[in-house]
Amino acid sequence: MIRSILNRRSIRKYKSDEVSEDVILKIIEAGMLAPSAKNRQPWKFVAVTGKSKVSMMKAMEKGLEREKAKPLLPGSAKEFSDAENTFKIMRQAPLIIFVINRFGISIDRELTPEERIYEICNAQSIGAAIENMSLAADDLGLGSLWICNTYFSYYELCEWLETDKSLFAALAIGYADESPRARPRLGLDVVFERRK
Repeated sequence: MIRSILNRRSIRKYKSDEVSEDVILKIIEAGMLAPSAKNRQPWKFVAVTGKSKVSMMKAMEKGLEREKAKPLLPGSAKEFSDAENTFKIMRQAPLIIFVINRFGISIDRELTPEERIYEICNAQSIGAAIENMSLAADDLGLGSLWICNTYFSYYELCEWLETDKSLFAALAIGYADESPRARPRLGLDVVFERRK
């Protein structure tokens, strides 16, 4: 798995080859093996391929159109073109795995301090699951892209997914049709050791 940590890249171009059900299950199983706060395992995974993906993309496109007219995220308007590009990438990838927070609270509701702490713990757990799936995909010879731009179509995708819980993220997966170079990382100057 260390090789996958070193070699994994965010893939934005995919071949049309389908991902087998066996491979999809292995990737999801890797997500389910992630550590989680209080062993709550707050994730739910929805794998979308084939004809289902076509109708999902229509729901997402509807959300992008709504966002242009009546933004859910007016402060993120500068990111909208990136969301449109992500939409094109998702259309190309043969597999999309949506990750839902089973214990999520609607984004419309104010959180109490305790609820906010639980949301943070769940977010860390789900992030670990997504990373596991991304590394498993790499280990199985596939590429992936961790997607947060689903928030521009949040309501439409939640309706399509038939959930009132929190849509957390999506993971586009497929056989890579590109070999991007590693992006620069911060050096060890981000490490700070504090001792008495």
